[in-house]
Amino acid sequence: MIGFLEGKLRAKSPQYVIVDVHGVGYHVQVPLSTFYDLPELGQSVGLNIHTYVREDIIQLYGFRTIAEKEMFLLLTAVNGVGPKLAVGILSGISPDELRQVIILQDYLRLKNIPGVGKKIADRVMLELRDKVQGKTKEKTEPAQPFMEAGNAFADAFSALVNLGYRPAEAEKALKRVREALGENPSLEDILKGALKALA
Repeated sequence: MIGFLEGKLRAKSPQYVIVDVHGVGYHVQVPLSTFYDLPELGQSVGLNIHTYVREDIIQLYGFRTIAEKEMFLLLTAVNGVGPKLAVGILSGISPDELRQVIILQDYLRLKNIPGVGKKIADRVMLELRDKVQGKTKEKTEPAQPFMEAGNAFADAFSALVNLGYRPAEAEKALKRVREALGENPSLEDILKGALKALA
């Protein structure tokens, strides 16, 4: 089984990449989060790989971070979620945010991802809640204010993601703002501080 690939990036698209390892080109399917983090063509790239094997097919799925790969494996263990849908889910939400969504049982956020209906959302929430909560309890508790409806930090988080910042980057910046300004600054002050931190 292939667990990691490192080589030159020969081709890339939002669906897959080709990694040249000593003259052999590996076709690797990737989520958008990994695609956005890829270097330019011809440069060296390393991907954490999951080798998906069935009787009639062998496919490689690649991820820039271990967290993405671990969440992919959790998702594909859910009844009804195959590798293609798991990649689609990770293209619409980061692993950290998905953990938050599962712990907080935010069905609406999950169902808004293309390809995820009510049945799949229910299964993901039910089958993964205990698995992600046990691993991330300490990590996720401080971030909950960003997810609470009506909270200025949540509004700022949403605005930053809509501007194109990655959820993890936005969350990190907002944590710095909260440390500096406290729990109840205005949305305008939060955004100013976060954009300054991101710059």
